[in-house]
Amino acid sequence: MNVSLLHKNAVVTGGTRGIGFAIAEALLQAGASVAICGRSESDVDRAVKELAPFASQGNKVVGRPADVTRREQVSEFFQFVDASLDHLDILINNAGVGVFANIAELTPEQWKQVIDTNLNGVYFCSREAIPRFRNRGGGFIINISSLAGKNAFSGGTAYNASKFALNGFSEAMMLDVRYDNIRVSTIMPGSVATNFGSGGAADWKIAPEDIADVVLMVLSMPERTLISSVEIRPSKPKK
Repeated sequence: MNVSLLHKNAVVTGGTRGIGFAIAEALLQAGASVAICGRSESDVDRAVKELAPFASQGNKVVGRPADVTRREQVSEFFQFVDASLDHLDILINNAGVGVFANIAELTPEQWKQVIDTNLNGVYFCSREAIPRFRNRGGGFIINISSLAGKNAFSGGTAYNASKFALNGFSEAMMLDVRYDNIRVSTIMPGSVATNFGSGGAADWKIAPEDIADVVLMVLSMPERTLISSVEIRPSKPKK
């Protein structure tokens, strides 16, 4: 997609693989500088090395390990962003985890992991980004949610709860900050060809690059217009 984000700086959480990596690549190709995080230092280092060739317009990619469920690590990551990129224009809350089990077998530890990552992590990162956006006069937050935030399924109690909550959180946050010139959008994919959860690559699934294209489309809208939410699903899902 032909979108220019020259002189823009973005954060992509969970940017070391899958949807997050594809979004980071697309942002770099559009001219933005990008900071990524992930839980593993080796994964972050690898992803930064693989993404670096896509920064060819005077922009750059940087990364630092951070667990978005840990408030102190999120704070340290955003301080790293301040030092590395000078300012922030875009936050992509992508980091997520899926644990799928019947409620009787779902452990408290698994429940906490899913809620902490998919919901609390978005809160921690948004809470860091919003004051920075206000100081600059505006910004953009895109939350990568899921169609599981609208459609419950057996074995999805934790994941459904986290994504239903994320959709409500996103809509309320949009109302809180819209007059600060901060736009908030939610992207809700169906099955994506990544190694997330028990899924994997399949011809019928959405490609991560398709989600990245939607991110660019949302970011390309004029300031007077907000795409508040987008549903994306495979056109011909497995029967």
